[in-house]
Amino acid sequence: MTPVAIGPHTIPSDRMLLIAGPCVIQSLELCLEIAESVAESCERLGIQFVFKASFDKANRTSSGSFRGPGIDEGLAVLAKVKATIGCPVTTDVHLPEQAIPVSQVCDLLQIPAFLARQTDLIVACAETGKPLNVKKGQFMAPSDMKYVVDKVRASGSGGICLCERGTFFGYGRLVNDMTGLPQMRQLGVPVIFDATHSVQQPGGLGGSTGGNRTMVEPLARAAAAVGVDGLFFETHPNPENSPSDGPNMVPLHQFDAVLDRVHTVWRTVRAWTA
Repeated sequence: MTPVAIGPHTIPSDRMLLIAGPCVIQSLELCLEIAESVAESCERLGIQFVFKASFDKANRTSSGSFRGPGIDEGLAVLAKVKATIGCPVTTDVHLPEQAIPVSQVCDLLQIPAFLARQTDLIVACAETGKPLNVKKGQFMAPSDMKYVVDKVRASGSGGICLCERGTFFGYGRLVNDMTGLPQMRQLGVPVIFDATHSVQQPGGLGGSTGGNRTMVEPLARAAAAVGVDGLFFETHPNPENSPSDGPNMVPLHQFDAVLDRVHTVWRTVRAWTA
């Protein structure tokens, strides 16, 4: 297993990694509220925390959906969160030309699942020297990710994590094959489980994506039991008013308790396998 450094954090480690935040940047104030709350939970539990929010949601169902503030304003917000809260930050990169400006602020560059096979994007991000978190495409097998790992390793030394976020099962539904988690980890890279995007129902609300947040914690516990290096959640003080992915999000006031229970499973399993 090749360790990956994300700012001051390292995985694999005897401390779980958490990537969490709202789906999209709405305002600096909201991002600071969420980051502060999640950071307090992580400090209490001894979890490594990376804040995530997107400056642009380029893969929205409808052209009329809110996409975010754009790269300049978005990176300014992420830089302020990083300076104020003292945690590493990450965001989605959609285009090769975004890689360098994002790398100047973010400690981890995230490749969206729909773009996991885009060679030019992956190479540009790897060449920045920053680590990548590549989400497995909903249409890809775990074994397909070997070639993504090869592309990253051939292009940069920052390292790579792979992230599971569900696989298409017919129309409008995702399922999780938990056997894919150890299969991807056997590629010699840390694996993250995205609990909130795994409960998405693509196009389930007509012009937007639906979801079932009641299944977030059960899936997160299952992934922790199978064995992952980190978990990814989206959270919001009022998910019903979030402009993106609200049906999948854990309400912020519930997040501490959910994280505590999932971390208990993770800690127990990691002690067995250390």
